Amino acid sequence: MSEQTQHTEAGRRARDVVIVGAGMAGVQTAVALREQGFTGSVTLVGAEPHQPYDRPPLSKAVLLGHAEGSAFDVDFEALDITLRLGLDVTGLRAADHELDTPQGPVAYDALVLATGAEPIALPGSEGVPGVHLLRTLDDAARLRPVLERQHDVVVVGAGWIGAEFATAARAAGCEVTVVEAAARPLAGTMPAEVAAPMAAWYAESGADLLTGARVARVEQGTVHLADGRAVPAGAVVVGIGARPATAWLAGSGIALGPDGSVTADSSLRTSLPDVHAVGDCASFPSARYRERLLVHHWDNALQGPRAVAAALVDGVARTYDPVPYFWSEQFGRFVQYAGHHTGADTLLWRGDPAGPAWSVCWLRQGVLVAVLAVSRPRDLAQGRKLIEAGTRIDAARAADSSVPLKSAALQGR
Repeated sequence: MSEQTQHTEAGRRARDVVIVGAGMAGVQTAVALREQGFTGSVTLVGAEPHQPYDRPPLSKAVLLGHAEGSAFDVDFEALDITLRLGLDVTGLRAADHELDTPQGPVAYDALVLATGAEPIALPGSEGVPGVHLLRTLDDAARLRPVLERQHDVVVVGAGWIGAEFATAARAAGCEVTVVEAAARPLAGTMPAEVAAPMAAWYAESGADLLTGARVARVEQGTVHLADGRAVPAGAVVVGIGARPATAWLAGSGIALGPDGSVTADSSLRTSLPDVHAVGDCASFPSARYRERLLVHHWDNALQGPRAVAAALVDGVARTYDPVPYFWSEQFGRFVQYAGHHTGADTLLWRGDPAGPAWSVCWLRQGVLVAVLAVSRPRDLAQGRKLIEAGTRIDAARAADSSVPLKSAALQGR
């Protein structure tokens, strides 16, 4: 069937699609629908009043004042995509095919949930002056004066976002203390031996890292730790994780997992007909990794919408089983990760973790399943292709950092 014929067929199936969430996943779903020939109406609903924008620059260029914003370079008018911004969706009534909002119901034929994730607040810190989260453009705007005035900053949480903010704060000349309840940074995402060398990055940058330090309470100007220490804080930035923004779906009939995620199937369909879910708010079963995945990263919000749009255009479900990918810029290093290492049985180092550039490979029964690359982008690019292909590799060659990772592939997989 020719491309023109496909688009004509899609036009016959045209209907009204409403997308809830105007972040990367929502915008990309709307754009993909038009790129794939959808001719029905497309409405993008966003809770924030701002033109839809990309989030990764918030902890980097926008935060440091090097950019005013990060609006997507999308001509919504030319694509005939209706924007309804500053509109909170409070409920879903599936029987009526309607969304509840303060401005009245919004009807849909097909619905895409792309509400993303929301940061977890530090218990007891809500409403305390000087305590910040970093998730939205408004959050970044509130934090820019903190950096400009070079306040002493306490960062609660040594995860990816905590490290990125600490990097920006040190670049701005702030004194930075990072408080982490676990014994190491990235405790929830990386094994101890991999996270260990990353702890030294904080001291190199001039930031103090306090591990095994649980916050007892926060007062204006001070963070009190459970062991009795009091850490002065001109500002406090909380980065202790995020949860899917799905509370508004309670009672809707949409199945949610214990982690709050929409439990989509392998084609990103929800438990209700005519409703898909994509991006940070949705988990999906991975045949590649033999478990359900909840991926809170930019690349997932970029790739998933293409599968959803294709299904809405031609009615044929596509299996979505990606190799997860993300990156982080911190302490002068470009950190990239591809895959999913849970279930791996072998860990290999490539290079000296005390040096400026190194990588880690994870294998499961000889097959490469994940790669972490620190300032070694070639390892990441080659490793990602090997993971996608399900390639068996020679462990001895893979552990030799002078050998290109692709050269460790075994013939016949």
